[in-house]
Amino acid sequence: MPSTPHVQTGDGAARPHLARHVRLRFDPARQRHVLLTPEAVSVLNGTGAAILGLCDGTRTVSEIAAELHGRYARVDDDEVRLFLDRLAARRCLEVDQGEARRG
Repeated sequence: MPSTPHVQTGDGAARPHLARHVRLRFDPARQRHVLLTPEAVSVLNGTGAAILGLCDGTRTVSEIAAELHGRYARVDDDEVRLFLDRLAARRCLEVDQGEARRG
């Protein structure tokens, strides 16, 4: 299957981070991580929470995928990028194409 072009995450050098209005939290009632936005609460699976936990604006998409390869037996880099692209399209993530963000 041919690779899907990644509009937001590009070639893997992009540095994703949560948008200012979005929070990643652990919900004790659900015993799951959730992504909180002003409009919705999205319940995440373990992999989604792990990916978003690495989106700090300092790691590139390639570095995030490499970290996941160290944690999990099977990681599909294209699926990681697609997940990030979908969240960027929903404006839950911002993707910096240049240098790492300064705290």
